[in-house]
Amino acid sequence: MDRMNFLSFLLLCLTSVANGNKANKHKPWIETEYQGIVMENDNTVLLNPPLFALDKDAPLHYAGEICGFRVHNGPLGSGSVQFEAVVLDRSTGEGLVRSKEPLDCESQREHSFTIQAYDCGEGPDGVNSKKSHKATVHVRVNDVNEFSPVFVERRYEASVPEGRLFDRIVRVEALDADCSPQYSQICFYDIITPNVPFAIDNDGNIKNTEPLDSKRQRVHTFWVTAFDCGKNRAQADAQVVVTVKPSCKPGWIGWTKRVEYTPGSGSVPLFPSLHLETCEETVWNIQATVELQTGHIGKGCDRDSYSDRSVRRLCGAVRGEVDLLPPPSPAANWTAALPTLPSSDSSLVFSFNGSSHVAAVPDSIVSALSGDYFTLQLWMRRGGANIEPSTTQSRGNRKDEETIICSTVTNDDSYSHYSLSVHGCRLSLFYWPDVSAARPVKFLWKLEQVCDSEWHHLSLSVQFPLVTLYVDGVTFDPALIHDNGAIPNPAPRQRMLIGACWEPEEKQKEILNNTIPEGKDSVKYVGGYHGLLSGVTVRPGSVEPHSVVECLYACREGLDFGDLETLGSGMKVHVNPSQSVLVLEGDDIESFNRAVQQVTYRNSLRFATPGVRPLKLTTSLRCFNEESCLSLKQLEGYLVVLQPDAPQISLSGVGPHLARPAPEFEGPRGVPLFPELRIVCSLSHAVNTAAQLHMEGGALMSDAVAHTLDGCEVQPLGEELNPEREELLVDMDVMRERGLEIINTTAYIAITGAESISVYEDVLRSVRYRLAKGSARFERRFRLSCSEMNGRYTSNELTLEVNFLHSLDSLYHPSHLLASQQQFLHPSHHAGELSGHTLPNPHRNSVVPGAATVIIMVCVGFLVVMVILGVFRIRSIHRQGDSARGGAKEGSSQWDDSALTIIVNPMESYESRMGISADTEGEGEEDEEVAESPDDVSDDQRIIIKKEGRDGNTRRY
Repeated sequence: MDRMNFLSFLLLCLTSVANGNKANKHKPWIETEYQGIVMENDNTVLLNPPLFALDKDAPLHYAGEICGFRVHNGPLGSGSVQFEAVVLDRSTGEGLVRSKEPLDCESQREHSFTIQAYDCGEGPDGVNSKKSHKATVHVRVNDVNEFSPVFVERRYEASVPEGRLFDRIVRVEALDADCSPQYSQICFYDIITPNVPFAIDNDGNIKNTEPLDSKRQRVHTFWVTAFDCGKNRAQADAQVVVTVKPSCKPGWIGWTKRVEYTPGSGSVPLFPSLHLETCEETVWNIQATVELQTGHIGKGCDRDSYSDRSVRRLCGAVRGEVDLLPPPSPAANWTAALPTLPSSDSSLVFSFNGSSHVAAVPDSIVSALSGDYFTLQLWMRRGGANIEPSTTQSRGNRKDEETIICSTVTNDDSYSHYSLSVHGCRLSLFYWPDVSAARPVKFLWKLEQVCDSEWHHLSLSVQFPLVTLYVDGVTFDPALIHDNGAIPNPAPRQRMLIGACWEPEEKQKEILNNTIPEGKDSVKYVGGYHGLLSGVTVRPGSVEPHSVVECLYACREGLDFGDLETLGSGMKVHVNPSQSVLVLEGDDIESFNRAVQQVTYRNSLRFATPGVRPLKLTTSLRCFNEESCLSLKQLEGYLVVLQPDAPQISLSGVGPHLARPAPEFEGPRGVPLFPELRIVCSLSHAVNTAAQLHMEGGALMSDAVAHTLDGCEVQPLGEELNPEREELLVDMDVMRERGLEIINTTAYIAITGAESISVYEDVLRSVRYRLAKGSARFERRFRLSCSEMNGRYTSNELTLEVNFLHSLDSLYHPSHLLASQQQFLHPSHHAGELSGHTLPNPHRNSVVPGAATVIIMVCVGFLVVMVILGVFRIRSIHRQGDSARGGAKEGSSQWDDSALTIIVNPMESYESRMGISADTEGEGEEDEEVAESPDDVSDDQRIIIKKEGRDGNTRRY
């Protein structure tokens, strides 16, 4: 019984135990966050707190035991791959986290992932096992000092001026590839070369410990090394080279005082090697001003050496301007009393002394200048050289108004009045649109150009009530003054004065010889101008375009900048309108030095005016410390424009002789003198093509202007032309079309105006020589010459001898030696053939009567022909008999149709040219009877006497 009770009790215990194992009631528990550390190149992670998993089901077997840990991806998603967790003790739940492979701090320094514990469940197969919550694990990889410092550069160079101590000459730098601040930072640098006057700090800055001397040692070379905070030394040391420069003097280096310019070179740099040395001074603004002084050349710079009228036409100005100060001539005598000054260009400069020098423009000229629209242009220079001071103005009175032009013109049915004056540094235009009705208006400009005693170009376009002023091509706006007080009305009379204005009508007297006599009569003019004037023109009608005004003033030389695209950031360039001042401004020294080297001088004139142009370079610096800022002195030099190559103007294509039958000269159009003229302009050596390309962009006019002619002259040699019997004709349509001017007198014919060579060829080929009917001549000589650049370069003189061929076709036309000579010497060339050609061979066409050679040739030719034809001609003469004697005049044409040509005695022709004629009319009649008898004619001469002229005087030919 007891035994049965014991067995029942044991079975009950086992059943209870079995029921207990099946009850896994609790999940394992771990910390929510762990911090771990792992050494680089190791895999065991030290966690804080340590990894333990607890289960409340302990000490039950399986349910209270920890079977493992599971690693999940962290925030970055990579931790579960690199780490794993293992159970060290199942009953205590101790675990270990480790990396699957060694970690590298340089590739990834920190890792994050989650971990979860699970128990053994209800049995050995892990049925119904439970998992803990997920805990975050942060693992930091501790660095190992495995890398050594490495220098960024293997060689460092610097240059310093001698005699100074510097806080830093150069900075060296080394880097360490370790990931931690302890091992990646460079703790200190060291100079390993002994006994050098340099020191280095922990940041790598090298300084000198004593002043350096370039004479003692020009270059210092030493080595430096670096250590990281783990005391690892650099793998390779760095070399430092310090060059000691001589003592620094701030200023411009590479300045050349003399610069030469060859005409035709285009643009050349003025300062190709110039650079600024500031001696380490910190500069934040640099400004340099380059000045080219050309005030002593012409009207302030090198312009075209053509007349103002030619320049206006080349610039495309509208025609119709009236020259108020033309060169003195019989047709323009109102400027004869004005003194003139020499000028480098073709313009005429007139001097006004403020008192006695006044020009009164004739009414015939003024009458063409009416209207409210007109353009007044002039060159002006106040004061000027070689001008006597005014006798009516004292020094204290110099600011009195000086009148340049004073004019009253007819405007429809009324009169308008205007005057242009200067006083002090002010320019004023007084305009009265209607002297009988409207009130005057005064336009006022305050200009420095008015009182600087330099040449300036003024262009005043009046389109009332709009007035536009251009000074040196720049527009200036006026100030209007409407209230001028009580001003007497100008008398309704048309007149114009240059250099002064008239007093009111009640005080005026007659103008005598365009001058002001000394004494009491000098008060009839007021506001005398004191200075120089040139090129004073007025053109009525529409105003000139701005482009034309700029072209008229444009300098052909000046300062320029080579290539604007090469300018660095912050650089500015400014050039004044006359291109005589160029300003550079910047904040970077290297960019500024490059910009200065791009400053050029250009001269687009092929034949530039030689001479010296002074140069100045002024520099101003602005520093952060204005008290110690550098101050540079002004540099002065000069540009020398060399003598240009002289052009060779060659006239050709015209033979020394021109032989034509006399009737052709008597035609209505005459005979062209130079039908095959050729004009060639060449230089003494080849022209640089690249230089030509540079010049084509500089000015408003093409460089072809440099190879144009500005005048040609045809002059009869010997006696002047007889206007009753001969004249030179020119195609005036071509002249007007090209805007050329002509002066046609009995002494010469002059064609002027700047035009191309081809135009002058066409005009000169149209020059014809015409004789009046019955104007018997033997020859006439002409000389042709041309010039360029206002007569600066001249051509060769081409001489042409015109020979008039006279035949016996009509006794009313005298014979000439050349007609017979040409027939005998060259029987295959008839007069009709000769009329169409210019004979260039001097030996074929030299027909100077009286020369021994010519006489011999004529006689021999005559004898040869007579031997052949004499017999036949004598027989024919005898058959004609008395009929020939009775009608000599009627048979003259039949006589010319015969095969025999009669030659005139050369000596007799020469006497006729020298003025030897028949003594009396009776002798002439007697000779005429001899001429009518062919039988009595000698073998070598025949004398024909013709009554010529209205007076009936006889001349012998």
